[in-house]
Amino acid sequence: MNRRGFLAAGGGALALAGVARFASAAEPTSDEQSNIQLVNDFCAAWPSHDLDKVMAFFADDGAYRMTETTPLADGRDAVSARIQTIINNVDRFEVLESFARGPMVINERVDHFSDFTIKSWHGVGVFFIRDGKIVDWYDYTINMEMA
Repeated sequence: MNRRGFLAAGGGALALAGVARFASAAEPTSDEQSNIQLVNDFCAAWPSHDLDKVMAFFADDGAYRMTETTPLADGRDAVSARIQTIINNVDRFEVLESFARGPMVINERVDHFSDFTIKSWHGVGVFFIRDGKIVDWYDYTINMEMA
């Protein structure tokens, strides 16, 4: 099974289990700290509504799954098209907690929207980082508040 298959098949469930163990987790390495900072900077870029700024965080072979029930956007053009559908409605991504293990970063967030069908989305993001870029980003829903 490849990395994307693993994430789709159960990496999100493992990530959720890992969030519960965060309090006893080891301190992140310097590479893990850099990966967490990259994902936090990525989340902070969204309110700019600048697609190029957000896409600068992705590798050329990046992939994005908006929720566990949506199709995978695979490749830079597909990821850009998917992000374009929501970027102008994002007020902010509120990162509640983040941790990393090697190239994987898991964060719990509340994404806040305006002029959109969703008022807020609470979930877990699972990111795979390679060479300072996001290769895979999968989001898993905990709760949504509809507008």
